Amino acid sequence: MPSGDGWQGDVLRDLRGGAEQGAQGPGGQAYRASAPGRALPAQGTQAPDATPGGGAPRQAGYPYEGQEQRVGLPGGWLQKAGYQEQRQEQQAPPAYAPGPQPQSGPDSQPVVDEGGLAHALRSKPRHGESYAARAARALRRTLSSSAAREVAEITRTAAVLQQPVTTGRQIAVTSIRGGSGKSTVAALLGTTYAHYRHDPVLFLEADPALGSLPQRLGAESLRWTTSDIADIVKPDMSLLDVTGYLVQLPNNAWLLPASQGQIGVMLDSQAYERAVVALRRYFGVMVIDCETLPTEVARVALAAAHGRVLTTPATPEGITSTFSVLQWMQGLPRHVIAGTVVVLTELVAHSGIDLDEAAQRLSSTGVSVQVLPYDRHLAAGGRVQTELLAHPTREAAARVAADVFQLSQQRH
Repeated sequence: MPSGDGWQGDVLRDLRGGAEQGAQGPGGQAYRASAPGRALPAQGTQAPDATPGGGAPRQAGYPYEGQEQRVGLPGGWLQKAGYQEQRQEQQAPPAYAPGPQPQSGPDSQPVVDEGGLAHALRSKPRHGESYAARAARALRRTLSSSAAREVAEITRTAAVLQQPVTTGRQIAVTSIRGGSGKSTVAALLGTTYAHYRHDPVLFLEADPALGSLPQRLGAESLRWTTSDIADIVKPDMSLLDVTGYLVQLPNNAWLLPASQGQIGVMLDSQAYERAVVALRRYFGVMVIDCETLPTEVARVALAAAHGRVLTTPATPEGITSTFSVLQWMQGLPRHVIAGTVVVLTELVAHSGIDLDEAAQRLSSTGVSVQVLPYDRHLAAGGRVQTELLAHPTREAAARVAADVFQLSQQRH
């Protein structure tokens, strides 16, 4: 029979109903009674903080670093927070709220201020094409064999998008000027990969200058950024640990923003490289929304990526400028130009540009060229809702995704 001293005595007093709910344990920490031979922090007490300098969020039910590895060990001693606890039974502790994120981490910030200007300007989402256009397409599918051809095309596209990968594919999306639909194309590509593939997909934003990718993806709040976790993610961390720093999206997709919507946030090429190297082993596909060329981070991203997408507005100025950039890229290692897809984005419904001639001119440099047609839903801005996209837009997004993914699998 125990002598009544120490933690054995506390348990006996608890069993007799004589324990006080606010009893103090060693080091001044409050405890509550639990199963015999176990003392857990009382309600309202604070678990110790994570390791200084960052670290993955604690697994639910295990607020102490390393505790999850010790569950189920019979006997032994657990030293933490200045006290020792003898384990007498092989039983996982009851689940309770996980410990807080590291105190040194950033605070969460909303993507859209519900009471601000963005909320006041928000409009009802529109369908990508008019009702008349949708009705005409449905009639054509009924009276012709286009439905069978459409199914065959979708099957071929899915076969390309679902190819297995030995290492995570990095798809870099950039442009030579703003307003070309760069973030929109990145959102469409990543959403397509997440829809067709079973492995995790990561949207990585490498454009800290008030990029619009989080709004396009419908993220509600942001906390950790690309530069924040460049030195936090370690090779021995699990996917569950890593995703604790990311914004979860539908279909097993995740987002790592470049900023919290603040002007002046910097992302240098060294931090970008560390972040990509640390994260690439966890995701089958990484879609990287880069800065516009010729910034340093954009050049580094293009050189290191397996596939590249260069967006350009379907305007005379955009096409001419992009052709000059492609001529410059011809002087780079061959795999850069050979693994690049140029996307001509139509900003208006009827631009009057001969897109076939423009595509032929651009493809003469050795790149693949695709056209993203005008879509009322995309032109309105805000979150991309795939169910509201026009049918030609969905087809074009799938073609671009399959084209650049196929190029990323080849050795040039």
